[in-house]
Amino acid sequence: MVTMRDVAHVAGVSPKTVSRVFRDDPHVLPETRERVARAMSELHYTPNMLARTFRDGRLAMAAVAVPDLADPFFASLARAVERVAHTEDHGVVVASLGDDPADEEALVAAMLQRQLSGLIIAPISRDQGYLTPWLTSLPVVFVDREPVGVRADYFIEDDERGARTAVDHLFSQGHRRIAVLGDSTDVVTTRHRLAGYRSALADHGVEVDDDLVLLGDPRQARARLHALAERDPDVTAVFSSNSRTTQEVFPAFQSELAGLALVSFGDFPMAAALQPVVPVVDQDPERLGTVAAQRLFARLNSPRSRFKVRNVLDVHLIRA
Repeated sequence: MVTMRDVAHVAGVSPKTVSRVFRDDPHVLPETRERVARAMSELHYTPNMLARTFRDGRLAMAAVAVPDLADPFFASLARAVERVAHTEDHGVVVASLGDDPADEEALVAAMLQRQLSGLIIAPISRDQGYLTPWLTSLPVVFVDREPVGVRADYFIEDDERGARTAVDHLFSQGHRRIAVLGDSTDVVTTRHRLAGYRSALADHGVEVDDDLVLLGDPRQARARLHALAERDPDVTAVFSSNSRTTQEVFPAFQSELAGLALVSFGDFPMAAALQPVVPVVDQDPERLGTVAAQRLFARLNSPRSRFKVRNVLDVHLIRA
């Protein structure tokens, strides 16, 4: 593990100067600051934030980064993390990453410049290799979506199996021409659930029709579904691969598209009270947030202990 002394040696300064640069001390000469910054970059140095927090006497803080805190799934997940953190005398900083995968690295980097003891993240980009330098000194746990480009703990749901279960349910109700709605395939959960959809069709001897695969911004899902219904009246059912998309399109199933059946991957508020009732694949975000937080603090409390890195949680279909 790279230390402050290693950076100081490469930069030709004292460890105290390195510390002053990291704290953005205005009294450090620009040329010295540049030399130290270059050494930090070359050595992939990251500071021991937890030790600094304890030494300064401030409340230790963990961070949670999710795509959208307005999404009930991620809001529940974050609340579960907070409950566990409070039992560990930790505060929690929570942030939304947004919709643009290109923003993830900068947003996470900005969070990591704070005095954090750990990070729980549901990523939105296709590659998290930018976190590699931090993993030597900061426990990071991925939730809902496995990491790409780094090896780290992750807790995910069985997305492919859950999608197969949802589509199998529609087949059991007599449907054969089934559309799928979802987010962009930049999101790994969408890719897994699409694979489950395709697998279920194959199991029932139905070829995949790409015209029935409607992916993209959830806010445009209702328009995409309307266009499909107009050009293909033989479609009788829809598998929605995430709860945000489901909430966007459900009003149409109560009015102009009332004849279509709907199954959702992911529960959402009032789903059981709606008419018609929407069967959902239950992800249990509270359980996901709880186990992720427990792993984070287990890493902090026992850094040399062995843990299972890949953890896949079962999901099940709620029919009513």
